Amino acid sequence: MIKDFIDDTKIETLLTSAKNPAPERVREIIAKAYDLKGLSTEEVAVLLQTEDDELIGLIFQAAHKIKEDIYGNRLVLFAPLYVANHCSNNCLYCGFRSDNKELNRVALTMEQIAREVQVLEREGHKRLLMLCGEHPTRSSLEYFMEAIETAYAVKTEHGGEIRRINVEIAPLEAAEYKKLKTTGIGTVVLFQETYHHETYKTMHPTGPKKDFANRLTAMHRAQEGGISDVGIGALFGLYDYKYEVLGLLLHALQLEKDCGVGPHTISIPRLEPAFNAPAAIKPPHPVSDHDFKKLVAIIRMAVPYTGMILSTRENPAMRSEVFALGISQVSAGSRTNPGGYQEDSSEAFRASQFNLGDTRTLDEVILDITEHGHIPSFCTACYRLGRTGKDFMDLAKPGLIQKFCQTNAVYSFKEYLIDYASAQTRVAGEKLIAQMLRDTFKTKRKNSVINKLKQIEEGKRDVFI
Repeated sequence: MIKDFIDDTKIETLLTSAKNPAPERVREIIAKAYDLKGLSTEEVAVLLQTEDDELIGLIFQAAHKIKEDIYGNRLVLFAPLYVANHCSNNCLYCGFRSDNKELNRVALTMEQIAREVQVLEREGHKRLLMLCGEHPTRSSLEYFMEAIETAYAVKTEHGGEIRRINVEIAPLEAAEYKKLKTTGIGTVVLFQETYHHETYKTMHPTGPKKDFANRLTAMHRAQEGGISDVGIGALFGLYDYKYEVLGLLLHALQLEKDCGVGPHTISIPRLEPAFNAPAAIKPPHPVSDHDFKKLVAIIRMAVPYTGMILSTRENPAMRSEVFALGISQVSAGSRTNPGGYQEDSSEAFRASQFNLGDTRTLDEVILDITEHGHIPSFCTACYRLGRTGKDFMDLAKPGLIQKFCQTNAVYSFKEYLIDYASAQTRVAGEKLIAQMLRDTFKTKRKNSVINKLKQIEEGKRDVFI
């Protein structure tokens, strides 16, 4: 049985020992990161304690190059779909917390979920992250599984469909994860929120989530239950960001040691205000924009093979800045209240988990991404062709996965441009695809891509390699 493997004293000692690092040592670690082998906890502590602007600039350069080497210029897009906000936990940073008596509690019916998915499909989404509050009856595993099956079954015009659903759900036992897998889900995501034990205890005064170790080891049980890809995350602002980065790295290394494969994704949300959530309204350890960019870059260097997810908690300007520092997946056109895609109400915050920093539509986000030289991707090929778990990592670690990532990004983006894009986005997108055909793909591969693009123009959909 896996036990609590986070040692507070060890993490604090690592950070203390790394204070005031010699510039030569920092440069050595940055140079090592370019080898795409990852970094040790000791090396990450040194980078975290680096405050020299010139050296931080070199960290940013390295993170950008590493992301390009592994994934190319693609950014995967998805939408979160909240199906219920009933919760038995009392997390002080969350609008769903059980003591929030003013929250409008909602558990969507299957018909309402289907209508939510219709809205998302008609915007162009192909990937969802499905979430709900942690409640044993109002958000039971059976309810959640039915919701997943409902979402997959929704089909709209232009070949609109959800091709992959990742999930964020309360900790389960291995047998329950095995049951959940039968719905055809992709990655199972679970945030530890904070890896600092005393802070965790303070932030979770009541409810099942009080159990630090049960939550920490859930992703081990998920893999035991046959889930190939798992995602972890920390909520930055609850405790010192340097500590949390080391906690995430220790979690990733432990998963790789015990399960043979590290996390498929790492999420790095920063605290945003939430309705009647005191810790969100006044974060205990606020993270500045400068430090947020720094932590994104360092995580990319530390675990180069892992997808990094950025939510719409961040504003458009910050999102644009950190795209280049290692982010590989982004949410867009998000709502954090159940039913929010059908009803954009001024009272939505009374049913939401947190406030949004980026309220742009999917098309507006795609236009911005495209104009910054990133290729938007709705690709789900790896999941459906079995390139998951260790098989994915064997391709990701040496940078071979981008052969598939960039090609499939072009195909799925072409579909979006034809079926859903605004005129302005279509022009920008076609220009970017033409540029990639000219500069990115070699002759043999280019000819194949051009042929597949013609098939898409003629009406073929769901093209991938």
